[in-house]
Amino acid sequence: MFTTRVALLCLGKNDFDAIENFRGDDFFKRALGLGGVPSSPTLRQRLDANASSWFDLAAQMNQELLSSRINGKPIDFGALACGYTPVDLDTFAMNNAGTKKELVGRTYAGVDGYCPFAVYLGSLGYCLELALRPGVQHSAAESEYNFERALPMAASLVLGSLLVRADSGFCSLKLMQEITAQAFELKREIAFIIKWNPRRAPVETIAAGKVADGSTQWVIDRLGKRECIWQESLQLAGVGSDANPARRVYRLVERTIDKRGVVLLLPEYVLEGWTTTLPERFSPAEIIALYCDHATHEQFHSEFKSDMDLERLPSGKFDTNYLVCQLAAVAMNLLRLIGQNTLNEPDAPMRHTAKRRRIKTVMQELMFKAARMIKHAGRWFLGLGESDSGYAVFERHYGQLSTG
Repeated sequence: MFTTRVALLCLGKNDFDAIENFRGDDFFKRALGLGGVPSSPTLRQRLDANASSWFDLAAQMNQELLSSRINGKPIDFGALACGYTPVDLDTFAMNNAGTKKELVGRTYAGVDGYCPFAVYLGSLGYCLELALRPGVQHSAAESEYNFERALPMAASLVLGSLLVRADSGFCSLKLMQEITAQAFELKREIAFIIKWNPRRAPVETIAAGKVADGSTQWVIDRLGKRECIWQESLQLAGVGSDANPARRVYRLVERTIDKRGVVLLLPEYVLEGWTTTLPERFSPAEIIALYCDHATHEQFHSEFKSDMDLERLPSGKFDTNYLVCQLAAVAMNLLRLIGQNTLNEPDAPMRHTAKRRRIKTVMQELMFKAARMIKHAGRWFLGLGESDSGYAVFERHYGQLSTG
């Protein structure tokens, strides 16, 4: 059941009924090593009956996949230029409006659906975990349990230092303490940058103080807009270490002319902040830049929802949908591995270079290929077109996986 479900997700097919198109497909059955392809009702019933007991197995599959070696080498997850490997975490909304699925609720995006918790390792979009959550659950609620699984997994896959990045929804002392506790337990450097949630901070009072302070260094971005950056040390119990204590970087933006060129009667102030345990050698501007790079993970959310068609989950049962999300993480990592090891080669069927390929591109170039099964001299062959531009990388990568 796992194999069949992951195979469908790798083809961008999320619905249970999609399996019916492959029941008479000899290649589908032989390529996956299946004795038979289950029907749509059988697939649904088996997942509904066993979903909760298969959670740990799906997580184990994902870890073993990310621990694999391609052509004898470990996976390159994509470290940052500063030497840290990012661990980006966030929640996103899945629109399941108009349904009566279990635990569907009003999300922060203003739609009825779910808010899964996603954790990505590295800058290339490998997914450590995609944990489904009820739509009404707050981002920070129970996230420490996700950290207990995801951070040890990340530490087992990467030898260097880790940098956890999260938005203001995770601005919680409890979560910061959990990251520090995990770093101590794993004996690894795990720093974090979490955007500050100002809540009831007196922005106007802080702004007035900075404007009145003659030592404030302002940077003019354009006519009518300037900003200043500063930092302060924090005394947070159980957060950071003596070598790298917690600190917060602030950025205050003052606008007297808005983006349309309209002169404002009173200055407009925007105050932002980032709490971090990165060493002092990282300047406030560098910390802000590292957090801005965190926005790349929004593309990974899009790949789940659009490329893999995972926006509307297939079952009415929460546990089954939870398992589907776990298997979707496995499918994304499979497609990411294929794309990174084929579509960046000199003979790849692409017209431009890129750091990574969307999984939709991997599907189009390598999953949906015109071919036929040929039986000759008692053996089966996969016949690809003679002029197929992707044949060379397809064959080479298949050989690497077979010997990796």
